[in-house]
Amino acid sequence: MSTLERTDGVYHGWVVVAGCFLGSFVVFGLSYSFGVFYEPMLAAFGASRSVTSMAFGVQTAALYAGAVGIGALVDRYGTRPALAVGAVLLCGGLVWTSRAGSMLGVVVAYGLVVGVGLSVVYVVAYATPARWFDRRVGQASGLASAGLGVGMLVVSPVATELVARVGWRDAMVALAAGVGVVLLAALALIRGEPTPAEAPDAEFPNGFGGDASAGGWRAQFGDVASVATTRTFALAFLGWTLVYATLYVVLVNLVLYAQDVGLSRSVGATGIALVGVASATGRVGIGFLGDRLGRTRVFVACSAVMGLATVALSGTGTALGLWTFALVYGLAYGGNGALLAPLTADLFGREQLNAVFGLISVSFGVSGSVAPYLAGVGYARFGTYDPVFVAAGAVAVVGAAAVGIVDRVQT
Repeated sequence: MSTLERTDGVYHGWVVVAGCFLGSFVVFGLSYSFGVFYEPMLAAFGASRSVTSMAFGVQTAALYAGAVGIGALVDRYGTRPALAVGAVLLCGGLVWTSRAGSMLGVVVAYGLVVGVGLSVVYVVAYATPARWFDRRVGQASGLASAGLGVGMLVVSPVATELVARVGWRDAMVALAAGVGVVLLAALALIRGEPTPAEAPDAEFPNGFGGDASAGGWRAQFGDVASVATTRTFALAFLGWTLVYATLYVVLVNLVLYAQDVGLSRSVGATGIALVGVASATGRVGIGFLGDRLGRTRVFVACSAVMGLATVALSGTGTALGLWTFALVYGLAYGGNGALLAPLTADLFGREQLNAVFGLISVSFGVSGSVAPYLAGVGYARFGTYDPVFVAAGAVAVVGAAAVGIVDRVQT
């Protein structure tokens, strides 16, 4: 084994995983903390709730839709340069938001600029482990993406305390400083991929892939287009869209549902926190199982559990029942999330992994845009969330089935 394969006796891929953990911590810790700034922004600008929420909507769209082009740029110009640009956009956008004089300025700064910065960090944090690992890629990706659950637990409470102490504008500046420090550490730890000499045979028993940047833009576009036009990609995209509809329905409506069934707001908020805790646990443990039991099989099982748990939520009227749902759903969601990039690599190869992962991630943007709206329509029609949860869960089971037959239509 080459001395380059290890850093102080540890395969350097695990150092990269630590950097990617920091990246996923930043992305979802910040993205899911928007609610902390929602009411202060309403008071500051006097805009309606729908207009103010546009900042989050634009950010979500930029995060996932932007991943398409950003993934190609990462493959073309390298992981570290892209991550550096993403860090500048992210921190600069947060500072710009803190000084915005209108809601339009917030939408542009926090929604668009921060959203693009988040998109860069997201692609790097999620796709890079699959370049360093093959045999243990589920375990590595699970550890890297566990930053999501930790970010959900840490960033929102910190942001809440900062807003209470110094106001929302200075809180944004403080977050920008903290994010900058974390991403500098991530930048020091992350590299795009090992050289052939660094890739151990035990980790890559089927050989190590080639250079993703080889060839020109036309060749790269052709490679990605050849993947995107297959039935395999169509089924995976459809499956991810349907499965993740449950996530956005749950995150947006769980607190309101708790209040509707006579529970306190804090019971629903605790449920959201438990989803984050269980998700982090599931990403590590179930990612490990995916390497041994088959990543597609485990992904499908987790997706089906997400759907069935959401159906069961419709009959839950106690705090214990809601928290049990949150733990079961969070574990399944974590296992599912740990296998997103590994499954992409398994199905479509590693050569244009960032670009293909960015393209299929648009499915999350579709779910995030459509599912909460349809949930609102359903609630307005029936006056209860029960049919909404049943419908969302059933759709997720269909999505799990779509992914389950991917291996049979590898064209």
